[in-house]
Amino acid sequence: MLKLSKKIEYGILAVQYMASKPDDLVRAKEISEKMNLSFDFLAKTLQTLNKNGLISSQQGVHGGYKLSKNVSDMTLTDVIMSLEEKTSIVDCMAPGETDCNRSEGCSLKHPIHLLQQKIDKLFDSITISELVNAQNKVNLELEYKKTN
Repeated sequence: MLKLSKKIEYGILAVQYMASKPDDLVRAKEISEKMNLSFDFLAKTLQTLNKNGLISSQQGVHGGYKLSKNVSDMTLTDVIMSLEEKTSIVDCMAPGETDCNRSEGCSLKHPIHLLQQKIDKLFDSITISELVNAQNKVNLELEYKKTN
C-alpha cells in the first residue's frame, strides 16, 4: 500500500491549516496544538517548506508562517516535492533507483509504472483548496450532528 512519510503528512496538514487561515500568520505552536502534531518535527518540516518557497516566514513577536502560493494553484505534488523527492509505490520506481536484480524480466515493471503515473497525475490534480473545502464540509457535517 502506498504510504506517505510522516514529513509529507505533517506538511500537508500544516499547509491545509494555513490555507484555512489565509489572512493570518500562523505560528508553529498553534499548528502543533490544533492538529495534534509533534512540535519539533513540525518545526523542521515548516523550515523545509519555507526554504523551498512553499511557505514564507516572518520573524518576531507577531511572526509566523503563511502560504507563498494561492491555494487554488498549490497541489499535493507541490507539497510532496518541496519536502522529499517524488513518492513511489515500489522501491524500483524511486528517482535514481537502478539497483534491481529482476529488472530485465520483471512482469510487474510496466503495470506498476502505469499505476505510478496515475498516482502522480492524481497528486498533481488535487489542490490544497480542494482539501480545505473537503475539511470544511466535514466540519459542517459534524456541527450539524452535534446540534441535532
